[in-house]
Amino acid sequence: MMKHSILLFSIVALAGCSKPRHKFLTVQNPLDTERTEIVSIPVATLDSLFPSFTPGNLIVQASEDDTEHCLAQWIDADGDGKPEAFLFEASLKGKEHKTYILKESEHPVRDTTLEGTYGRFVPERIDDFAWENNRVAFRTYGPEAQRLVDAGEKGGTLSSGIDCWLKRVEHGVIDAWYTKNAKGGSYHKDDGEGYDPYHVGASRGCGGLGVRVGDSLYVSKNFVRHRILANGPLRTTFELTYAPWTAAGAMVRERKIISIDRNSQLSRVEAFVTSDSTLVNVTLGIALHDKKGEVKADSAQGWFRYWEPMDDSELGTAIVIDPARVLRFEDYRTTKKDLSHLFVMAAAPRQEAVVYYTGFGWKKAGKVASAETWDLYLQDFAQRLASPVTVRFEK
Repeated sequence: MMKHSILLFSIVALAGCSKPRHKFLTVQNPLDTERTEIVSIPVATLDSLFPSFTPGNLIVQASEDDTEHCLAQWIDADGDGKPEAFLFEASLKGKEHKTYILKESEHPVRDTTLEGTYGRFVPERIDDFAWENNRVAFRTYGPEAQRLVDAGEKGGTLSSGIDCWLKRVEHGVIDAWYTKNAKGGSYHKDDGEGYDPYHVGASRGCGGLGVRVGDSLYVSKNFVRHRILANGPLRTTFELTYAPWTAAGAMVRERKIISIDRNSQLSRVEAFVTSDSTLVNVTLGIALHDKKGEVKADSAQGWFRYWEPMDDSELGTAIVIDPARVLRFEDYRTTKKDLSHLFVMAAAPRQEAVVYYTGFGWKKAGKVASAETWDLYLQDFAQRLASPVTVRFEK
C-alpha cells in the first residue's frame, strides 16, 4: 500500500489570545472552466501573517461554519529540515473568487487521505526510483542497474528514460507490485490493479531528455544519486543527479527535480542541463514504440502527444511545456530499435532550468476514454499553466 504522509497539527499556546488567530485569503480562477488546484503559500508570507507561528499548527477552511478543513501539506523543498511552503487543495468554478480561512488550530488535527502521492528508492528491485499518485505511476533506473549492463551481467537496465506503470486503481501500487515481483509474481501481468507493458529500452520513454545534434541524440546514463524532498497527500518531490556526459564533444551536467501532484496525469520535471559550451537545445522525447500510433501537437499551447495501441487497450503519452521555450518538434521515425520518437526541442538555458510536464492517460483506467479526450485534457492542462490561480490575503 502507498505510504502516505500524515499531517499532525499540534496545539500551540497563544499567549494573550482567547481564540486562534486567523486570516482570510481569496483564491481567484481567471478561466471559465472549473478547476482544482494546489495552492502554495511561502513560509515567509506566513511569518508575516502569524508572528512566531509553529509549522504544523495551521489549517485551512472553506468557511467559518465548515467543520472540515482542506487537505494540506508542508513542503521542505531544499531538504534542510525546515518547510518552505504550505500547500492546500482548492476547488473553484469558472471565474470564481473563493475566500478561505487560514488559522491556527485549537486542537490537534489529523489530516490524511487514501489517495495521495508517494515516491521511493527501490533497492529490492536493483535500484529503481518509483513515484505515483492516485492516477498514474512511473519509474526510472539507478547506478546498480547500469553496472550490471556494463559488466555484462543479467538483470540490468541502461537508461535515463522514464517508464510508465499503467495503474487503474486509486490506491498506491508501488510497494505491492514490487513485493509481488520479489515473491515470484510479475508486475508485467495485470491482476486487476494494472501492470507494466510499457517498453523503454534505449528510448527516452515518457519524457526523458537529451541533446539533439543533427540526427544524433546524446543522452545521460542512469541516475547516480537520489534525494527525496517531500512525500505527502498532495505532492511528492525528489531529486535525481546524473554523471557528466558528452553531447557532440560538449561536457553536459544533468540534474532533475521531479514532482507529482494528487489527481494529475502528469509529473513536473525541472531539468537543470548545463555545459561549459553552448548547447543547441534540450530535447525532450516520447517513445513511438512500433510506430502504429498517432502524433498530434499544438505548438501555440505547448502540448505534444502520442496515442497508441497498448495490448487490449490504448495509451496516450505527452509533454507539456511553455510554448515560448519550444524551438520545434519532430515526428522522428526510424527502423532502428527504440529510436523512433516524438521530439520536442527546447531552448537550452545557461543557468535556469527547463521546466516541462510529462505523463500518460491509459484508456483502461477510465479517466481518458479516447485520443480526443486526451487532447482535451492536455489543452485544459496547458491553459491552467498559462493562467494560474491568484492568491490575495485580505487586510
